[in-house]
Amino acid sequence: MKCALCKNKECYTDGKDCLAGDVDAVAAMDENDRRIWRVAGEVEATFYKKKTRLEEIVEFAKRMGYGKLGLAFCIGLSREAEIIHRFFAAEFEVVSVCCKLCGIDKDDHDMPHIRPGQRETACNPVGQALVFNREKVDLVVICGLCVGHDALLSKHAAAPVTTLAAKDRVLAHNPLGAVYSHYHHGG
Repeated sequence: MKCALCKNKECYTDGKDCLAGDVDAVAAMDENDRRIWRVAGEVEATFYKKKTRLEEIVEFAKRMGYGKLGLAFCIGLSREAEIIHRFFAAEFEVVSVCCKLCGIDKDDHDMPHIRPGQRETACNPVGQALVFNREKVDLVVICGLCVGHDALLSKHAAAPVTTLAAKDRVLAHNPLGAVYSHYHHGG
């Protein structure tokens, strides 16, 4: 598949199945998956270009009947995480877990340092997921986890995971800025 290179997108315009029925995603979903899928479509249709992603997460969680949200955040976004935690707490119980949970020393695991010669704490996305699992959160929201750490958290979390903010230290956490800016893609 090279859908990104397709010029026609007939799947969208005409309902074309380029796989000729070879993949049945609907059959692969359980009832909870189908419910998430339907509610996500409902939120999209209802609030298209009307609400921010932060607001859409609240709408999605409310419509799913979720009572407890997990907020997995990067320590570099602690100020933002506090604001987000308080925002979510107006509607839900919130469990927020910092990426540096447990204070794991990078030296103990032969991990590279950002500042050689100084003690550095490793990110702990599996630990974040385990806390959310223990606390039985209904939905995990990622705010600025590192590339790869977000993948590990998603792999180990029992609850569905969505991303509020993707980390990009160069572009103020706006990774698509690299796509839009001719300075980054040589356009």
